[in-house]
Amino acid sequence: MPPEADRPGAPSPESPRHASTPDAFADTQRALADYIRDPDHAPAPEGIEPRRLRVYRELFFNNMESMLGGNFPVIRRILSAAPDAGRWSTFVRDFYREHPVRTPLFPEIAREFLRYVEGRADNARGDPPWLAELAHYEWVELALQISEARIGDIAHDPHGDLLAGAPLVSPLAWPLAYAWPVHRIGPGFLPDAPPAEATCLLLTRDDDGTVRFRQLSALTFRLLQRLDQHPELDGRSQLQALATEAAAPSIDAFIDEGRRTLAELRRDGIVLGTRSGAAIPVC
Repeated sequence: MPPEADRPGAPSPESPRHASTPDAFADTQRALADYIRDPDHAPAPEGIEPRRLRVYRELFFNNMESMLGGNFPVIRRILSAAPDAGRWSTFVRDFYREHPVRTPLFPEIAREFLRYVEGRADNARGDPPWLAELAHYEWVELALQISEARIGDIAHDPHGDLLAGAPLVSPLAWPLAYAWPVHRIGPGFLPDAPPAEATCLLLTRDDDGTVRFRQLSALTFRLLQRLDQHPELDGRSQLQALATEAAAPSIDAFIDEGRRTLAELRRDGIVLGTRSGAAIPVC
């Protein structure tokens, strides 16, 4: 068979690509995507009537705005309130135009929006100082809802001695700490400065998939954090170390109170029991 350039009808190396070639189609797709993201600065692709382009622009943007509004309802309400009623739409347009979302998965777009919000905090965009933490607080609910972690995949003894053994935190219980009181922020409460103490919260998922938040004391948050950071330690060692951190006047009394706290956490399903053996293989 002769080389392609020698076959009848084959284009010469100098011939322009025909509009129907795969490369030309890809170029048109990229031009259309650029135009949809930023119609004020990207030229419209040739060969598509303006009416259809407007439909594409509105369809894509409205879908994105609606999806993000569902994932970040508090931020949407705050940025949609007077006197800046259009600020939410502007924010979404900024994200749509500036952030290169690569994932094809819809649930991951919320994570991309969180990354965008966190990046904006370093760019003097005039956003509220609590916005990045509020975005994380709203995103983490979705993250736990779609988490594939399963309690049955972790080897543990539900009746194990919580002082002699190593207490195990449920993979469906996430302790969180924020500088701002994110659980209270809304259109009617927009703080100017963070409180002196951090806001400690616990996010949990029930068997039916319901996600719940509860407030934690700083000591309980730190205990759960230590259980995750130092899984090799038994409960007594964890409480002794925590008593030293907290400068407790009586380590024995602190351990006794900590034992009751661990028992309550196990009762509520936040601590599963104690660690045992290797991970149970997934079937």
